[in-house]
Amino acid sequence: MSVSGSPHGGRPHDESHRETSPYIELDRDAWAALARETENPLNADEIRQLRGLGDSLDLDEVQEVYLPLSRLLSLYVGAAGQLHRHQEDFLHQRTPPRTPFVIGLAGSVAVGKSTTARVLQQMLAHWPEHPNVALVTTDGFLYPNAELERRGLLQRKGFPESYDRRALLRFVVDIKSGKDEVEAPTYSHLVYDVVPDERVVVKRPDIVIIEGLNVLQPARTREDGRTGLTLSDFFDFSVYVDAGTSHIRQWYVERFLRLRETAFRDPGSYFAKYGALTHDEAVAEAGRIWDTINGPNLTDNVLPTRSRATLVLRKDKDHSVRYVRLRKV
Repeated sequence: MSVSGSPHGGRPHDESHRETSPYIELDRDAWAALARETENPLNADEIRQLRGLGDSLDLDEVQEVYLPLSRLLSLYVGAAGQLHRHQEDFLHQRTPPRTPFVIGLAGSVAVGKSTTARVLQQMLAHWPEHPNVALVTTDGFLYPNAELERRGLLQRKGFPESYDRRALLRFVVDIKSGKDEVEAPTYSHLVYDVVPDERVVVKRPDIVIIEGLNVLQPARTREDGRTGLTLSDFFDFSVYVDAGTSHIRQWYVERFLRLRETAFRDPGSYFAKYGALTHDEAVAEAGRIWDTINGPNLTDNVLPTRSRATLVLRKDKDHSVRYVRLRKV
């Protein structure tokens, strides 16, 4: 086990850094050992169904990385329940039922955060203390393409300003207010747009995972100098899926090439125009999109939020998690 000396990704250089760091860093072997005696609830077929395009998720990765993480999160959920009961005792009254435990999950395009979210949803639901686990992606809170075009933001889709942040904040506030039912808009990656009049209904879950590029963004400063609430103010735990920028760029290009052979061939796809590209043309186009849109968004908006996460999963070139950084409590 090692302890990191920098919340921004740097490695410790001496003992004093390790002693004063607010983070604990565990290499893969040390992390995996934390759940060695715990049975993996998912089988190989279930893992294949959860795996995203290009992700190298297998039984070992689930057993050694996501099983310990699901157990840790389950402990956090249990501790939140105890705190709720202690608060009731302190107030000498019965308060409304405990609100759902909310987990924010952030990371770059193509880093595998959607797969991480799906795996965690399935694994957390296997713990008997919290069988109802909802997963909501922030894609549904993007402004519709027509509105993005009207605002001149279509080429900045995925940047913080391309989301209806007020609606997204209202959604998580309603969740943490304990509403019986909360609705979220849905998004189609096929047509690359929000689906009109289609909603996801979340009914009093035990846990809600909110996954998206910018879920750890700090509050914006208003013109009068004040700052308001932000999404992460209502998170009970947050995870950032991390990797080297050059690796993520390569994964994006590889995913683009796979989509060129699959989804882009669908006439109904927004990206059908890419289906006829040659291999070299597709590599060039994917690189252009990354270098002009996804790369700058990662560098300017997503990566700076990494230090705000409770836990960071750092991936290696082969997509496997190499180490875990956890904020001390």
